[in-house]
Order: sequence, then C-alpha cells, then structure tokens
Amino acid sequence: MFPPWMLIMMQERLTNCLSIMEPPGSTLTATYAHPKPTPTNFLPAVGTLASSYRDRFPHNNVTHPLSLPWRPSTYYKVASNSPTLGPYCTRSQKVCDNTMLPFVSNRTTLFTRYTPDDWYRSNLTNYLESDTSRHNSERLRVDTSRLIQDKYQHTRKTQADSTQNLGERVNDIGFWISEITHELDAMIGETNALTDVKKKLERALMETEAPLQVARECLFHREKRMGIDLVHDDVETQLLTEVDTILCCEERMKLHLDKAIAQLAANRASQHELEKDLSDKQAAYRIDDKCHHLRNTSDGVSYFRGVERVDATVSVPESWAKFTDDNVLHSQSTRAASSKLRDDIHNLLVVTANEMWNQFNKVNLSFTNRIAETADAKNKIQIHLAKTLQEIFQTEMTIESIKKAIKDKSTFLKVAQTRLDERTRRSNIELCRDMAQLRLVNEVYEVDDTIQTLQQRLREAEDTLQSLVHTKATLEHDLAVKANSLYIDQEKCMSMRKTFPNTLRLVGFC
Repeated sequence: MFPPWMLIMMQERLTNCLSIMEPPGSTLTATYAHPKPTPTNFLPAVGTLASSYRDRFPHNNVTHPLSLPWRPSTYYKVASNSPTLGPYCTRSQKVCDNTMLPFVSNRTTLFTRYTPDDWYRSNLTNYLESDTSRHNSERLRVDTSRLIQDKYQHTRKTQADSTQNLGERVNDIGFWISEITHELDAMIGETNALTDVKKKLERALMETEAPLQVARECLFHREKRMGIDLVHDDVETQLLTEVDTILCCEERMKLHLDKAIAQLAANRASQHELEKDLSDKQAAYRIDDKCHHLRNTSDGVSYFRGVERVDATVSVPESWAKFTDDNVLHSQSTRAASSKLRDDIHNLLVVTANEMWNQFNKVNLSFTNRIAETADAKNKIQIHLAKTLQEIFQTEMTIESIKKAIKDKSTFLKVAQTRLDERTRRSNIELCRDMAQLRLVNEVYEVDDTIQTLQQRLREAEDTLQSLVHTKATLEHDLAVKANSLYIDQEKCMSMRKTFPNTLRLVGFC
C-alpha cells in the first residue's frame, strides 16, 4: 500500500495525460455527464471489493461534516481503498504510450466521493434529525399550550392582586380621611378658644400703661436730685424694680401675645395642611375607588400606550403614610401647644397682676427708709470708687508689662527670620528642607503666634482700662451731686402713688 499523497499525485498525472490525448476539435465532457466504457483489466469490480472494504474500514462515526465540498484528501482520509501500484502504474503507462482514452467507469471508481458507510450514516442522521425535529415540535406545542394557560392564570391572578391592592389602598385612604377629619374639627375648636384668650390678654396689656407711667414719673422727678443724692437707693431700686416688673409683665404679655398670634398662624397653617391633605385624600379616594371597581367589561377601558413608562409618582407607601401621619402628628402637637399656651396665658394674667400689686406696695414702703439708706449708699459708692482706682492702676501696670513682653518677643522673631533668610542663600542641592529648616519655620510661627496672643491680650487690657475709667467717671459724677432728694421723694413722688388698677382689670375681665 502507498501513502495517500502518492496516490493523489499519480491521479493528477493520469488526468493530465488524458487531457493531452483528447483529439483536437472534440468537446470536453464531464465524466459524470457521459460515462465511458470501463476497461476490463483496469480495476476490479466494486462487488469484489465491498467485503474487503467493510472489513478494513469498520463502521465509525463520520469525522467530518457531510455537507463539506468533496476533496480528495478528505476522501482518502475516510476510505483509502486503492489498487496495487503494479497494475495501476502499468496500465497508466500503457494508456499514455498507446494514447488511449480512459474508461469513465474506472475514473468514477477512483474518484468516488463517499463510502457506503457514509451513505448509511447519512440516512441514519436524517432519521435522527427527523425524530428530533418532530420531538422538538411536539414538545413546543405542549409547552406552548401550557404556557398560554399559565400566562392566562398568571394574568388573572395579577389583575386580582391589583384589585385587592386597590381595595386595600381605598381602605387606607378612608382611614386617613377619618383621622384627618377628626383632627381638623379639634383644631378648629382650639383655634376659636385661643382667639378668645388672645382678646383677654390684649385688654390686660392695655391696663398696665397707667402704673408704668406713675413709676416713670417718680423716676423722672428723682433724676432731678443734685450731687451725691443721685444714687441707686432702695427707693429708686424699688422704682426701677417696679418699672422692670411692669415692663417684664408687659414683655411677657407681649411675648405671649406674639406667641398667641404665631400659634394662631400655626393653627391655621396646620388646619390648611389638613384641609389640603383631606382634599387630596378625597380626590384620591374617588379615583382609587373608581379604579377598584373597574373590570374588563367596564366602560372607559382603553389603551394608553406608554403610560407604564411614565413614572409621575412622588412618594412610596411608607412616605405617603408618613406624610399624612406627620400632618396629623404636627396638628396634634400644634393643638397641644395651643392648649398649653392658653393655660400659660391664664396663669400669666394672674401672676402678673399679683407681681405688680406686690411691687407697688414695696415701693411705697421703701420711700419711708430713704434717709438712712442714702448715707449707706454714699459709703458704698466711695468704697467702689477706691477699688476702681486701684484696679485702674493694676490694669495700667499690666498693659506696660504686656508691651514689654511683646518687645522682647520681637527680638526672637527677628533672629529666626534672619536665619531663614540666610539659609535661602544656600546653593543647589544644599537647599535642603532639613530639621533645622523645619524647626526655624516652626519657631517663626510659634513666636508670631505668641506675639499675636500678647497683642490680643493688650487690646483686651486696654478695653478693660477704658471700661474702668468710664466706671470711675460715673462714680465721681454720682458722688458730685446730691441735693433736693428729700423734697422730691416726699412731696412729688408719694403724692402720685395713691391709685392703682384693681385685679379684675389687670387680668383682662374689664
């Protein structure tokens, strides 16, 4: 047996010889179109080779696709049943020598594309492919039928779930509508009650103007004292206390009045938010209730292409419930604050009336002790003046010491900065950021920070000194004037302090 490549070369040479021996003027015809008689002694019959062929090449799987174009190399790799070299070469030489045309049957036998096993395997493959295709088709039909049924059941279940969710949503909205309605009614009642209390507070505030005017007149007359008598004695203190008490009462009344106004605004704002939320909830309730009762046979059902891709939502169930819950909680908190404010206003009216009455009596009692208290106050002012002078002296010494310290630190700063400046003149690689460089930089920052701290302390000391000087001038002025205080306290002030509003008017009932 010869290798396949040698047989291929022999066949190509034989083909060339046959093409040369073709008579001139004749038409070249393909061997598969018009087969020629086969020489009796070229190759043995196919029937005689069938058994030996099958025995030599057992039934194996095809190692190459059957749809590929025919190639001699592929063929010989699959089945290489070739005649011996002796007869083949001898016959080919005879054909070349005698210039005889080859027989078509012999050429067809040599150039057969497939073997019988290939043929059987091709049929078997077709049968298997047919069975597989029919099996896949049958399985597809069964799966499709089951898929249609499953999708129908799934769609119905999805619609039922959506309907159930809409029903739950309608119930949730109805629950919040009832909560908002209840809270809205309570808020309206609280707003009306707070409005009535606010009117009482305004009347009580107006009644404090007369006592305040009397106290201020007394202070105005006492300001006419001369010299050392212009001191803050107990009478003036009580008068100032009375003024402060009345002003404090007025301030608290005004503060509570402002709180009442702000609380009324907050109540109305909460009421507005509740009404707005209630309106939105009612509209949403109607829409969701309509959607809940929609069926496949309902009127108005139509296609709205792309509506599922439009996400116009601005909340999730948690934030939705939290929004209304926050509104209700905010309204409850606002209503509780309003109720507490009403109680505070009631208590304030009673407390302020008692405070103003008590302070009025204290001022009247303080006027009887003014002479002894004047002498005691004079001694205290003198003591304070001496202490102030001493503190001024100490402060001046402190300022001088701070200035000296700043001047001393400037020398250290100059040295550090001079060192840094000199080190900048190093050449090339010697400009190293070494530890000395880092320490000098830190030293500059530290010394500069120290100087800044001392300068800040110097400014504070100077401000303190100015304050002490101002206090000294005030005390000297108070000690410089004292006269006519007895006439002012006894004749002018006490004559005005004979009337005071009654309690009912101070609490706002009249």
